[in-house]
Amino acid sequence: MEEKIGLIAAWLADKKGTAISALDLRGVSGLTEAMIFATARSARHAQALGEELMERFRERRWEILGVEGMTQGQWVLLDGNDVIVHIFQDEVRSLFNMEGLYAKAPRFPLTIEDSEARP
Repeated sequence: MEEKIGLIAAWLADKKGTAISALDLRGVSGLTEAMIFATARSARHAQALGEELMERFRERRWEILGVEGMTQGQWVLLDGNDVIVHIFQDEVRSLFNMEGLYAKAPRFPLTIEDSEARP
């Protein structure tokens, strides 16, 4: 799981996603094993990040159960079954505070230099 999280975070960072963080939800939620969060600069940037992840998932034959929000680009959600990725524009990320819902969940350590990880 840690390797998969690291790859996804690196792909997001490579495409200039910021404030990347990942929560370990194993034993915390029955919904998924992990959630990754990233911030995009604009709707088009969020869409590009989502498209990049879908391509990378397909290359590795990783399951994609669904993708939401690509049309608007405010909040793009990619459900990879064991990993759910949320790509937000900054104001939407702050408004919904998804990470706050899982405040007790441990974080995966990420070693991405430009992630500006949230506390």
